[in-house]
Parts: sequence; structure tokens; C-alpha cells
Amino acid sequence: MHRFAFVIHPLKAKDAARKFPIAKYFPEWVIKKVYGSRKPFIGSFVDGIESKTGAKTEGWFIICPLTPDMMMKELPLERVYERLEQCAELAKSEGAEVMGLGAFTSVVGDGGVTVQQRTGFPITTGNSYTIATAVQGALRAADLVGVVPENAVLGVVGATGSIGKTCARMLAPKFGSTIVVGRDEERTQVIADELDRAQATVNVADIKEADVIITVTSAGADLIYPEHLKQGAVVCDVSRPRDVSGKVAAERPDVLVIEGGVVKVPGHPNFRIQFGFPEGTAYACMSETMMLALEGRIESFTLGKEVSVAQVEETMTWADKH
Repeated sequence: MHRFAFVIHPLKAKDAARKFPIAKYFPEWVIKKVYGSRKPFIGSFVDGIESKTGAKTEGWFIICPLTPDMMMKELPLERVYERLEQCAELAKSEGAEVMGLGAFTSVVGDGGVTVQQRTGFPITTGNSYTIATAVQGALRAADLVGVVPENAVLGVVGATGSIGKTCARMLAPKFGSTIVVGRDEERTQVIADELDRAQATVNVADIKEADVIITVTSAGADLIYPEHLKQGAVVCDVSRPRDVSGKVAAERPDVLVIEGGVVKVPGHPNFRIQFGFPEGTAYACMSETMMLALEGRIESFTLGKEVSVAQVEETMTWADKH
């Protein structure tokens, strides 16, 4: 049996109270200082994962005690790399053979490349299977509400990121036209120029024309509000934390919002941590790490800021198999 590790982290400082209840009595700056000074530690042991082929795997969730703000804004990048290198060393010491980077640990810096090079440990961001589930989910949701892609407009928010641009490359040929949204005008235009019948924008309000939207950003806060969406739109939200405001569900019953990147795990998985999604399911990035272990592919599968269509399609094959 091949074993895996997967790195998770608190989305906000107060989340530390889930592991250390006393943290709820302290202000955020104190929690960040104390919690952030800790080395990574084991969050839980994971077992019960069994493929329909009979292959099994088990592993560990490793908690990196840094919030998105700490990783992306407040700490020097070298400090973040140091924490992720410690995650890899901990994974190795526990007996894991491959490690996945979850949430913002896969976004910060160069997407795992430096950490892998420094530690020599097999690492994946899980982005290939995240893209696979986003593409499949968006197409299924469109079909569910009767949207015919070739007659519809696709919107991709976060189109310059590794997930967003590959989603755009895979889906744009199926749609009548595409709107790609990014923060940097020049980089967003480069993506649009790769595609047929595509326009670039830095204004999220321009998705008002889109029938089907995939949103995958590292905004870390609400980005898409009811007024941004056309009548009957379909939105696949892959971001963690979510890009779609809770107001959309409350005010726009005509809009279908699906949670991208959540899939069923084979067997009877026991995570021993509550992530807030249905029992027996996991994020696609976690699932890619698990599938590498089930496949015996002890390698760095998805690394860096580029994900090829071939990588995405390979993870689809694994998912069908297991």
C-alpha cells in the first residue's frame, strides 16, 4: 500500500480554535503570532479509502499553521517555503510517499516547484483533477438547465491562474464565445488571444453576458454578487474561500451555483476532520493526491503554474478507474 499526505491550513486565524479551543479568547494578531510560530503538525490520520480495483491507500492531513493572508501578504516568501519544506519532512517521517498541497499552499510562490526541488519529495498541487471536475461539472450543470454550449457564452473568472486558463482552453472551443476575466489586463489579453471568439476584461461585472461561468481565484473574499449574473446563469465556484457571495443564493433563485472540485472518494473514507462537505467526499485536489497513491505513481504529477490538457485527461482516466 502506498501512503499520501495532504497539506491543509486555516482560512482565517480564528479557525485555530477548531484545534485549540482556547484560541477563541484571543485577538487575531495574537493567534497569528502564536499559531504561526508553530511548526506544521499532524491534523488527522485518514483511512478507509479503497478503489473498486481493490487498491487501498491511507495517509495524513498535515496542518500548516499559516492563513492565506500570512502566506500571500504578510510573511516573506522564504518563510512560507520553510514551512512547506517542514510539511514535506513531516510527511516523509510519517511514512507518506507523495504529498498534496491544499488551498493557498498550492498558490503561493511557484506552485510547489521550489519546495519539491529543495526536499526531493514527490509533490502535487492537485490542480489537474481540480480542472477536470470543474470542466465536467460546468458542462453537466449547463445540460441540466438546458444551456446548449455552442449557442452560449462562457465566462472564466481568474483566467490567468493555472486552473482558470486550462479550464478556458478546454471549454472555450465548445462555446459560442468566451469572456475571460483577470486582474492584469495584459496577461488576461494573452489568454483571450489564445482562444477563438474570446474577449478579455478586468471587470468582473462583464460576466453579466455569460450563460455558464467558472470562477477560480485567490481573492479570499466575495467577488461575484447577484447583480453580476444574467437570468438563468450557471456558476461553478472552484475557489476556496468561495468567490460567489451568499447573497446570490438568497436573492437569485433563477441562478444555479454548484460547488466545483468536490468528488466522492471510493470505499469508506474516514478523514477525522470535518471540512463541511458531505460524508465520503473530498476536494478534487485531495483526490488527485489519493489517486497518485492508488496508482502507485510516486511522482510530482502537477507542479508549477502550468497544467496541460493531457494531465487533466489522465486524472479523468484514473477517476473512472477507481
